[in-house]
Amino acid sequence: MKPGVPLSLPAVRQQLDELLEVEYSFRDTAQPAAAIAALPAERQARLISWIRRIASTHVELGYQVACRGVAAQALMAPDDFEAWIFHSMDRYDAEGLRPALRVIEQYRQFAGQQQARSRGALLQEHEGVLSHFLRGLSGRPLKLSAADTIHTDSETLFLPPLLAGLPTPGQNFQLYKVTCALLWAQIRFGSFRPLLSLNAPDPGLLALYHAMELLRLKACLRRALPGLHRQLEQICQALGEAALPAEWTGLLARLETPETQATDVLVLARQQLGRLTPYPSTGQPIILDLEAVRTCMQVRIEKERARFKVALNSLLEELPGNVREKRPSRFTKQREEDPSVPEGFRVEILLDDMPAPLPDEVQALQRSILLDLGEIPDDYLQPAGPGDYDSALLRDPTRDADDVWRGSYHEEGAHLYDEWDFQRRHYRKNWCAVREREITPLYDDFAARTLAKHHGLVKHLRKTFEAMRHENRLLKRQPEGDGVDIDALVEALADAHLGFEMTERLLTRMQRNERNIAVVFMVDMSGSTKGWINDAERESLLLLCEALQSLGDRYAIYGFSGMTRKRCELFHIKHFEEPYSELIRGRISAIEPQDYTRMGFAIRHLSRVLQQTEAKTRLLITLSDGKPDDYDGYRGQYGIEDTRRALIEARRGGIHPYCITIDEQARDYLPHLYGPAAYSVVDDVRALPLKVSDIYRRLTR
Repeated sequence: MKPGVPLSLPAVRQQLDELLEVEYSFRDTAQPAAAIAALPAERQARLISWIRRIASTHVELGYQVACRGVAAQALMAPDDFEAWIFHSMDRYDAEGLRPALRVIEQYRQFAGQQQARSRGALLQEHEGVLSHFLRGLSGRPLKLSAADTIHTDSETLFLPPLLAGLPTPGQNFQLYKVTCALLWAQIRFGSFRPLLSLNAPDPGLLALYHAMELLRLKACLRRALPGLHRQLEQICQALGEAALPAEWTGLLARLETPETQATDVLVLARQQLGRLTPYPSTGQPIILDLEAVRTCMQVRIEKERARFKVALNSLLEELPGNVREKRPSRFTKQREEDPSVPEGFRVEILLDDMPAPLPDEVQALQRSILLDLGEIPDDYLQPAGPGDYDSALLRDPTRDADDVWRGSYHEEGAHLYDEWDFQRRHYRKNWCAVREREITPLYDDFAARTLAKHHGLVKHLRKTFEAMRHENRLLKRQPEGDGVDIDALVEALADAHLGFEMTERLLTRMQRNERNIAVVFMVDMSGSTKGWINDAERESLLLLCEALQSLGDRYAIYGFSGMTRKRCELFHIKHFEEPYSELIRGRISAIEPQDYTRMGFAIRHLSRVLQQTEAKTRLLITLSDGKPDDYDGYRGQYGIEDTRRALIEARRGGIHPYCITIDEQARDYLPHLYGPAAYSVVDDVRALPLKVSDIYRRLTR
């Protein structure tokens, strides 16, 4: 296609037929081709390019964009059109084809939303700040989720993905914040407690109770968080919230007293049912989803009751034997008088009339129980018996590493990472579910055999690394020092000859080379490492650890493997803070081949680990036997491009990646991934232990 010359109708149709696989799907491209052929050349090329990119995700999505793309382009700016395409692909990744098609069909609504975004606030952009804000409030940890209505089920706050009811993005962010505060207040101040026992409640009663309860909660916020309450009042004023109806003003004093609880509000609502009607709220109102609250709370209450009783039993088992034999221990409770403890949490658990030493996680569990019930019931203070341990209620899905692979991969406790799709030229959002897993140490004779086999090499490496630790560096052009800097002196004499003032920086001095290095070793544990390669990897790590003992560098070791995006696994071998010990040797010995070589997630996760470590130099060294690969389509160019993108992200974060491989074909793809000077190919696997230590020494000089 010549620049500035639009494609003819037959040429456009031919391209669409190829992109949309018309030969196999029998789609009719006549109408979209005619509309595209009428466009100027630049718009033609841009639209066909987008059709190609989205068709790489799903052909039906590409066809629907072809049918609606011309009309959508007319409504949207180029950036908004791009956001529309990406939003549909993200929805496809998260929810499937039908929701993604709905996004494409509703392009007019999307165009209107994009116009509102210029003044609005996006939940996705502010989710991190709002999550930190919620963590600063007392109570249980809360999650955020996008939804069409504003409500909470007592564990998750559901908020609109976009708020644009106020003139500026800053005001709309504040609207998000105060809305979060009101939803949190429902949980914190017991709004749901009196509703659990209601059977088929009258909708009118619920609506009246909800309106009264919001007035009580605003008064609670004014007492507990006055600064936040001022922000709430400012937002209400900006929204143009109407004055409270006259018939409500008489109730306001009763609702705002500190003594009024949610149960009192329910009684008052029953008394006023039929006399008062809920006053209308300005903007998008907070709703009460009683069914969602009941379902969530009932499951949590039963689970936390069992976990609390088991925790108390664990405390008893930790008592010294002579104490347990003297008298049976019992748990009681009393009101906590410490003013630093927020009201509502002032319940202290006693063991034999003395404060019980509750661990932090049990104290958090106690706070959650108090939020739901307002007290610790007496039966909770009876430690669990033997039969209670078999209860399914004790299973915590956030702590079982295998639960993330059952059903939806969006499970709490998994780290979710984007993955780069080179055909889309866009990330798949939250695509990989990553779990850190423990390696059970294997205490066999592997370490002893390896150290005996490489006895001379170990001594050599220790001496070499010890010398690196004491290396000095010559600093030139110093005002004070032990020797003369000849180069600086010559330049100074030349300056003096020309009439310039001589510098005082004419000396040299030796400075101890202070090493401030953090290194993560990323070890390939895919199935292809079985046999010689696995043995060589384990020997390399063991010898490296022995040598690093004399150097003092901070280092961590993780294995990686996976099977599809839902099962991306990192195996903890050594954390930064762990000392090298028999335990680490046992974990190294237990390294064994697992599944496939999906690399992008491992680079992204370990880059985050490195970025959280204070160090002047951060290295990510990969030890692998081959190119990125997984059987779900990650192999080939897709895997290589995602890995390359992850490495680019790591470099932008101040991390220096390096790869050591024994793949004989690595020279075909490693320069594209790491660059020409950031990898080494070891031709003989038996030389790997020596090469790894030698390469590390060169990298960290």
